Amino acid sequence: MEFSFSNSKWLTLDQIKSDEIIENRNALGFHIPGMWDKILDIDACFLQRDPSNDIRNYVKNKAEELNLTFFNNRHKEGFLRTLMLRTSSTGDLMVLLQFFYEDQTNRELLLDAVSAKFPKITSLQYVINSKGNDTIYDQDVICYQGNDYIFEEMEGLRFKINAKSFYQTNSEQAFELYKITREFAGLTGNETVFDLYTGTGTIAQFVSKKAKKVIGIESVPDAIEAAKENAQFNNIENTEFYVGDMKKVFNDDFVNQHGIPDVIITDPPRDGMHKDVIKQLLKISADKIVYVSCNSATQARDLELLDVDYIVSKSQAVDMFPQTFHVENVVLLEKRSI
Repeated sequence: MEFSFSNSKWLTLDQIKSDEIIENRNALGFHIPGMWDKILDIDACFLQRDPSNDIRNYVKNKAEELNLTFFNNRHKEGFLRTLMLRTSSTGDLMVLLQFFYEDQTNRELLLDAVSAKFPKITSLQYVINSKGNDTIYDQDVICYQGNDYIFEEMEGLRFKINAKSFYQTNSEQAFELYKITREFAGLTGNETVFDLYTGTGTIAQFVSKKAKKVIGIESVPDAIEAAKENAQFNNIENTEFYVGDMKKVFNDDFVNQHGIPDVIITDPPRDGMHKDVIKQLLKISADKIVYVSCNSATQARDLELLDVDYIVSKSQAVDMFPQTFHVENVVLLEKRSI
């Protein structure tokens, strides 16, 4: 979960209409849809297990006690930007505070207070980010206390997750998602598998024990480093990972180097696959493609482009985000009979 600080919190209609003077406009919570500069202050979030609520509320109260300034998105000023909390199935806990500028004295006062109040925090980190946006992928993440990672565990495999790593937020349902992906792939132990958009290599390693070789490709260098480290940590020797822009790396030379895959697994971001990647999939003409998607609309678009050579033989939705309209969907594509 990522929560944003703001010194101009969202006011309800009743608050706006009332005569009450609201002097404290500080908030730590969620963005209002369509309101990039307004934050809804929250007391309780039911999406993440405790001690998430305790930590968020403590950070807000302590920051106000220390007279630390909350960020103003419109004017780009204020000390505190975001608070990220990551919990794992192993009980590990990561806390990352993002500051707009360096103020060592106040930064350490807040971080030390959080550390003392919540000694079970596995990884306490921070970022100094003076950019216009609050993404951390191009920023230096500094470990203040503990490890710079937490662990997730699945079917005996352990995965190191750092602050920039993508990992499914619903770990229990991720296990179901990956089991379906492996089932659809129908591996016997003799197949070469390409895992496109591999991230930290979670799916690649999950299916590796039933494949001859798994080749993963991902555009984020930190993710590929984590994938290699996790494979080594899990004593997996039949995976290889490569970094680069998918539409540029996934070319004829790459295929010639690694051979025609028997199965291709693809798990692209919400935008789906680039048209050049789809062209290459059609050119390679692997027997099976397992398409994992978090956006049914772009998945449908890509399936239509692949329809010339492939037929959808199986489809299974996985409810990763309860009480929302979002789902993950796994589709098995098999080559059409001539």
